[in-house]
Amino acid sequence: MIVKEKNREGFLDLRICDNLELMAEIQDNTIDLIYCDILYGTGRKFKDYQDLKPIRSDIESHYIPRIKEMHRILKPTGSIYLQMDTRINHWVRCIMDDIFGYDKFLNEIIWCYKQRENPNKKGFNQKHDNILLYTKTKDFKFNQIFETYSPDYLKKNFRKGVDGRMQRKQPNGKGGYYIQYLDESEGQPVRDWWEITPLTGKGGEMVGYDTQKPKTLIERIIKASSNESDLVADFYSGSFTTAEVCKDLKRNFIGCDINPNCFEKAKERGLFSFTDEPDKLD
Repeated sequence: MIVKEKNREGFLDLRICDNLELMAEIQDNTIDLIYCDILYGTGRKFKDYQDLKPIRSDIESHYIPRIKEMHRILKPTGSIYLQMDTRINHWVRCIMDDIFGYDKFLNEIIWCYKQRENPNKKGFNQKHDNILLYTKTKDFKFNQIFETYSPDYLKKNFRKGVDGRMQRKQPNGKGGYYIQYLDESEGQPVRDWWEITPLTGKGGEMVGYDTQKPKTLIERIIKASSNESDLVADFYSGSFTTAEVCKDLKRNFIGCDINPNCFEKAKERGLFSFTDEPDKLD
């Protein structure tokens, strides 16, 4: 099933199929950015999908052919973000090192989130995801992202000078100091750990898809590693959050999920409208 929609001067291309089938149609060096919230290896049967079991041979047999295809279709200036948690991130990183190259690893981003929960009496509560960022070459796109300075950061690092501007002393390497002024117009460069509120309950962004991720998380990735009119791909699209963000940010999108119910979630997002069944559209 395929639905294609105009996105201003660009397009959104949404598929229901195995992602290997879609990637086989894509030419070499075509995609500017790949973001995938992949299967985490929990072994669980969710309402919307069956997750893989946390068995190394199963993980490798699933991901090796798919990551090889992702490497083939990614542009030399492109980047790839794969999101998972601690169950399989060590295995996936080994696969990425083998296919993309150890020297093409750029960051392991930690998405931290807070949720009300019972204390874990036999360990620390696990409340983060791992996002592996690799590039295809050293000539990759990257747009510096800034976030607002927190009050705690300002209190610990800056004070108001006689001229009213926020400032701090910095060593000059010669035993003295120079005054650094705070540039509040930019904010603080984003680090590799992100505190972004997860989606909970009903309403707002929620479309009723298990493990749905917040748009804010995906917006940060797309803004950092692509520009307007670039082509972004998501081969584990779920409820097509990435497609909606691409539409908002004037990016082109191509992606798929294997579950036919995901088109219903895309309809709820207003990504397309039709009166016929999706398999009658092209």
